[in-house]
Amino acid sequence: MSQFHERLDALERDLVEQGGRVLELCTLAVESYFDLDLAKAGRIETLDTEVDRVDVEIERRSVPLLAMGQTDEHEIRRVLTIVKCNNEYERIADCGVNVAERVMQERTRSIRVPDTFRVMANSVLGMLRDSNRALRNHDGNLARQVLLFDDTVERFKKEIGMAAQEQVASGHLPVGFAFNLTSVTKSLERIADHCTNVCEQVIYLESGLIVRHRPEGWSEPAAPKA
Repeated sequence: MSQFHERLDALERDLVEQGGRVLELCTLAVESYFDLDLAKAGRIETLDTEVDRVDVEIERRSVPLLAMGQTDEHEIRRVLTIVKCNNEYERIADCGVNVAERVMQERTRSIRVPDTFRVMANSVLGMLRDSNRALRNHDGNLARQVLLFDDTVERFKKEIGMAAQEQVASGHLPVGFAFNLTSVTKSLERIADHCTNVCEQVIYLESGLIVRHRPEGWSEPAAPKA
């Protein structure tokens, strides 16, 4: 095995580990919000610090690979995929941190979190888990399944937002709780968006095709123009 491939394989393994680390962070964030668990929320800062450290390390190690004279298109796409997915994971972690910050603000909350939110949160964590699997296994089919689920998360977000507005208007929900719930919901939606970006890169890696989103939903990618 060449030095290029040894370094590339090691980098990809580290990226997969980063995906697992980010999934752990986001799972803790969601659980801490459900249960107002300050201990779990407090662990997120340490995890985020490690995510940031690995993010910088992976980027620094990726750049020299592009200068090693590799001409195989697939291997070059592997490097680009690592760089782009590394960035997506760091942003996903930031969204998890945002959720944990709301936990600290609501430490005396007595209102029950809506069931719809729990379903949405579990769906987003599932998307992140499957995005990690698709990246680890270079599984374009699984990546497509994740993309198709993005619209479901969007519907959950709209449903939660509308219900919160109606309950605030009727006086059944405090404005502060509704604001924080909307903020956490937006963070989850952004996690889902970043997951779709990871999956788009997996499809690009394996096929060279560019995935495009359209207003009517995700469709098969178009072949690149010659």
